[in-house]
Amino acid sequence: MDLGLSGRTALITGAGRGIGKAEADALAAEGVAIAINDIDPEAAQAAVESLRGMGVKACACIGDVSDAAQAAAVVEQAAEQLGRLDILVNNAGAGWRYMGKVTEEMSVDDWDKIVDTHLRSSFLCSKYAIPHMRRRGFGRIVNTSSINYTGGGRSGVVNYSAAKAGVVGLTRTMAKEVGRHGITANAIAPGYVETALTERFSDERRSIITGQNPIGRYCRVEEIGALVAYLCSVQASFINGALVPLDGGRNDFYWGDH
Repeated sequence: MDLGLSGRTALITGAGRGIGKAEADALAAEGVAIAINDIDPEAAQAAVESLRGMGVKACACIGDVSDAAQAAAVVEQAAEQLGRLDILVNNAGAGWRYMGKVTEEMSVDDWDKIVDTHLRSSFLCSKYAIPHMRRRGFGRIVNTSSINYTGGGRSGVVNYSAAKAGVVGLTRTMAKEVGRHGITANAIAPGYVETALTERFSDERRSIITGQNPIGRYCRVEEIGALVAYLCSVQASFINGALVPLDGGRNDFYWGDH
């Protein structure tokens, strides 16, 4: 299927590796020029070189997009380097080292880190990207929620679950604001994904997680990339304000107590 994306441009946050890089690869395969954002310059540059090897224009935009000034600079740099900005994929976020404690034991710093990197960054990048899209009458915003929201979360990830719930509220409200301008805003909610992070899980934990999934495995990053590419397509122009799960049909969330 031709997704009608050739010649479009995209900024993907947190895209030096893992899910973000897979999203970049999927869009690049459709002829989209890509701006890779990451806080790791080496990872970002490696991703850029890989994308250029696919025959598309690509650039690195280094910065912490949970910081307002840096997020604004990243968006402007992406638009300048690529000539315009059509697509924003908000993928940036912090990891498990800021989770693992129940509410009364979680530090305020850990709460702020997760909420800022997942939710605040999505708001900031959207805020600064929407004017670029509105001027051209076309735009696609894809935000990243999680099964930790759709399934009600689990003990020890109250900051992450709250942030991912906030992402859905942000998405659905923005969709009502921007739809008339030819812009759509949607969110995806992956379950456990096969990445370098989940590869470090114990065999017991992996067995429990996959055993609770109707399909019996983790999501693959390429599957996320394919969904994101479709949501950015011409064919998806009437999908707006949606939350699309990639959880293998697992509608709850439980792999054991904290």
